[in-house]
Amino acid sequence: MSVLAKICGLSTAETVAAAVQGGAAFTGFVFFPPSPRHLTPEQAGPLVSAVPAGVTRVGVFVDPSDEFLEKVLVKSPLDLLQLHGEETPERAAAIKRRFGKKVMKAIKVASEADLQRAPGYFAAVDWLMFDARPPKDATRPGGNALAFDWELLHRRNWPLPWMLSGGLNAQNLGEAARISHATAVDVSSGVESRPGAKDGAKIREFLAQAKAI
Repeated sequence: MSVLAKICGLSTAETVAAAVQGGAAFTGFVFFPPSPRHLTPEQAGPLVSAVPAGVTRVGVFVDPSDEFLEKVLVKSPLDLLQLHGEETPERAAAIKRRFGKKVMKAIKVASEADLQRAPGYFAAVDWLMFDARPPKDATRPGGNALAFDWELLHRRNWPLPWMLSGGLNAQNLGEAARISHATAVDVSSGVESRPGAKDGAKIREFLAQAKAI
């Protein structure tokens, strides 16, 4: 069975097209100024609108205010809101209620103890994402090209669909899926030529690998 893939941090029409044509199940757009992949609501609108029906359009946010979410959603027809900050289950549930969109919560993982936060979100969100915990001096909570110990997820049964993220690329994707049993994966820096610059060939290679699993 192939693995569903999300290409995150898309910022040009060319790389959105590469992701869609390559068979990405999810396209990700980052709304967080410290990130080299950041888009303003105005920049994102045409890119998100160009994604065809059947491909899930994901907005990535870090502790967003309702006002900011509203600004983005006016311009961009997102399907799924990915919360990548310190949002509590209560805040995640409130965002889902207010905006009527599906919500995914990222859990940052360095050890077994971090996974104990996941059950708190079971009733609040539609998806979970497990991403590597960033280094203490990091300026952003994801997209740092770091992996965590995939064995931590090996025998877990979560009641929600979930996505594996953190340090993935075409070369390690097969091993990551085999060890973690992930059926959905997220990549950002692993398909870039430099931070923030997506590479069409790397996107196509990653998606081909995901299909081949």
